[in-house]
Amino acid sequence: MADDLERGSSAAESTGPETELRGIDLARRALEEARAAAKASGKAVGQGRASPRRGGVRALRRRGWSGAGPDERDPQLLSAVAGALAKGRGWSGKVAEGTVFGRWSSVVGEDIASHATPVSLTDGVLSIQAESTAWATQLRMLQAQLLAKINAAVGQGVVKQLKISGPAAPSWRKGARHVKGLGPRDTYG
Repeated sequence: MADDLERGSSAAESTGPETELRGIDLARRALEEARAAAKASGKAVGQGRASPRRGGVRALRRRGWSGAGPDERDPQLLSAVAGALAKGRGWSGKVAEGTVFGRWSSVVGEDIASHATPVSLTDGVLSIQAESTAWATQLRMLQAQLLAKINAAVGQGVVKQLKISGPAAPSWRKGARHVKGLGPRDTYG
């Protein structure tokens, strides 16, 4: 108690004998007195709270609220949900194959996509049909770059090889039944 009086008198002396403590000085003095009382009773002083918080984010989550941060219950992007579903079910390979056909113009570029289309993907071999033999020749020369673009877009190992073909010649075959041989072309000469 004598310590408290000495501290109080020293604080009063520093601010002046006639002035009353106000504002922050009064708060500091009250804090010092509380710390001294806690120290005298054997409690830890300046160590923060002794008991854990009862509120906060954990309490909100227990009540069913997501709080300020993102949560698994918040709305998710459809692409993220579909990707997680495909990965969980083991469909990632099939989804990657579908991406080649679905996003063909964004994968290879608008110019190439307007002149060539993917036909089939079997055992890592992507068959591409060009609209002309000139485009087929150009695509064969760009085959390595095309394969790199496709692998960058859908992942390594989905497409291992490209099979590029030009337009097919017109067929004289009509219907399911036909006679073997040259057909109508044998009368031209």
